[in-house]
Amino acid sequence: MKVLFLIYHGFSETNGISKKICYQVDALKKCNLDVCTCYLSESDGNKYRMIDNNILSDYGHGFSSKILKRIEFNSIADYAIREGIHFVYIRSDHNANPFTINMVKKMRKANICVVMEIPTYPYDNEYSSIYGKIILFIDKCFRKTLAKSLYRIITFSDYKSIFGTPTIQISNGIDFDKIKLKQNINGTSHELHLIGVAEIHYWHGFDRLVQGLVNYYKGNPDYKVFFHIVGDFFGERERNDILPLISTHHLESYIILHGAKHGEELDLLFEQSDMAIGSLARHRSGITNIKTLKNREYAARGLSFIYSEQDSDFENKPYILKVPADESPIDINLIIDFHRKLNISPIDIRNSIQSLSWEEQMKKVITTVQTTR
Repeated sequence: MKVLFLIYHGFSETNGISKKICYQVDALKKCNLDVCTCYLSESDGNKYRMIDNNILSDYGHGFSSKILKRIEFNSIADYAIREGIHFVYIRSDHNANPFTINMVKKMRKANICVVMEIPTYPYDNEYSSIYGKIILFIDKCFRKTLAKSLYRIITFSDYKSIFGTPTIQISNGIDFDKIKLKQNINGTSHELHLIGVAEIHYWHGFDRLVQGLVNYYKGNPDYKVFFHIVGDFFGERERNDILPLISTHHLESYIILHGAKHGEELDLLFEQSDMAIGSLARHRSGITNIKTLKNREYAARGLSFIYSEQDSDFENKPYILKVPADESPIDINLIIDFHRKLNISPIDIRNSIQSLSWEEQMKKVITTVQTTR
């Protein structure tokens, strides 16, 4: 079966979303499918729509190229029909509009099965800027119409249907071959190192942990706790939530901003860390149940971690510390006590999620498509 995996953006080697997409594509290939990937690329100011390493459409440069990459989707549909694609897997960019609808309808008319993954749902509360709210408004106007044209919607939530279209429920997965297992257990008798890896959005709630460290260090403790923040801030809102707290309370020695890291640099930071920080404020975006990639990557590394949402794959794991889904500062002493009592090896943590490989998750999608169409 020939598959087209369609995304509406480009790739970055430090970006978690890019890594996830590569894992998904590799998993589909391991399911013995013939997979090509459609994505955007830019070189010397020129914007291109690509199929693997080949240019599908050259949008040129300047203002017109910025418009074309958002509305020109006929080339994708024509390619899928011309190349005999059986199945199209779209990653939603919350961009339902007449152009995406026409593309899907054209492919469906050619008897191509089209599904769309919505990475987080609901997502309306994720938009706060004026530009973001305009994008969301357009999406709201057309998303139910787009959904009706789809065969299924892929979700990591517990929703049986979204926008009136039946869902295929999967978990975020892991490519165990690509994620290095933590090799050493560090001595933590005098200090504890926490790590949070993300493009930092306000719903990650890292500010809750920073505020917890502010409260903790007011007592001049002998036992030191460090927080390694790995990733770039999404915007000014996130910077303003975190940076003033660090500078005002002189916590630069204990809260280290590494920026985005990948490869060996990221592996080294994980090796030096003792516990990881998942999302602490998904309630801010109106989400209760979610299966984040971050949690799975931490477990694949062999690290215990903290989060506040509901994640059915981890709720009863002994290496999980749940904190309230509210605005209270994180209790640092609670983290210290939890970690001191923890008695599980990195390999045991990793082995506990073997069923969450991307290959197993994508098999669920393929099986549903093959048995219900």
